[in-house]
Amino acid sequence: MKSLCIVSFFSIVCLGVIWDLGIWSKKQKSENSIKIALRRSLIWFFSGLSFAILIFFFYDDFLAIHSMDSLQHYANRYNLPIGSFQSLDTGLNTFTKTSTLNYLSGYLIEYALSIDNLFVMFLIFQSFKVNLENQKRILLFGIIGAIVLRFLFIYLGSEVIHRFHWVMYIFACILIYSGFKMGFSSNAESMDPSTNFIARFARKCLPLAADNPDETRFYFRVDGKRVFSSLFLVLLIVELTDLVFAVDSVPAILSISTDPYIVFSSNIFAILGLRSLYFVLGAGIDRFYALKGGLSFILIYIGLKIVFEEYAKSYGFTAFHNLILIIGILGLSIFWSLIFPKPTQK
Repeated sequence: MKSLCIVSFFSIVCLGVIWDLGIWSKKQKSENSIKIALRRSLIWFFSGLSFAILIFFFYDDFLAIHSMDSLQHYANRYNLPIGSFQSLDTGLNTFTKTSTLNYLSGYLIEYALSIDNLFVMFLIFQSFKVNLENQKRILLFGIIGAIVLRFLFIYLGSEVIHRFHWVMYIFACILIYSGFKMGFSSNAESMDPSTNFIARFARKCLPLAADNPDETRFYFRVDGKRVFSSLFLVLLIVELTDLVFAVDSVPAILSISTDPYIVFSSNIFAILGLRSLYFVLGAGIDRFYALKGGLSFILIYIGLKIVFEEYAKSYGFTAFHNLILIIGILGLSIFWSLIFPKPTQK
């Protein structure tokens, strides 16, 4: 059953990506393109939330947990705080509730971090003057690359934590550092094409063309030699930037749950709607300026939560309280951005 569910999940994801790309739609250049993107973004967002229902009702069947021993083994392997229980039904109920809450917490954190990633992509596209059609292409490659990177990071991270639990404290340091860095730095600082580290490094190591005669190609030939276009440079910066974001986001979700199915599914649903969401937010993406501060606070909080996890548990802090706190911080950040806009937006 597990193999069938995994194949079905990836099949649905692939079909969803095809639908989101509009391969079956001929309305991409219509006046309603923003409305289409908004509708698709909402469908992806609520699909991600609805997946929690499947976890709550069917996750134990998916894992084939039919005995107290198998339940305890899985809970111990992935450090699930389900406590002691008198019966299998009580244990499964606690297990599915905890897994569902962990999924929702991870999904919301990843979705919010992905929005911040979109802001960086917008700055990259503006800095390199990438036209709309090429933005769509690069976003497609960026999302595919993000899925592959997340899969590798999550699989390796989950296995490493299972064998060496002290790695969590390294993750805590990364998250606390990233939180302070996010709170006190500006994304725009590193997006200047002339000073961006990746751009300068690529210009030294790769044969990059000064002019791009064909704006749709990543490379072409000049005097029989292959040279890369500026479009390829933008793609390279986007992919490597996402790698940097993965260093923040994957430890964040692994600090909530090390269950690979929960972690990967929450990441996938957070990533899949980004392409449509980008075109919905467009140039107004920086309107949510306070979200950066909220994410900074969440990363620091998660890092501290790892360090003081046992202490928090002794006071009855559960996955439910964790979810409520995350929703509260994100909600307050969005509310603050909308009610108190930047002076330049008035």
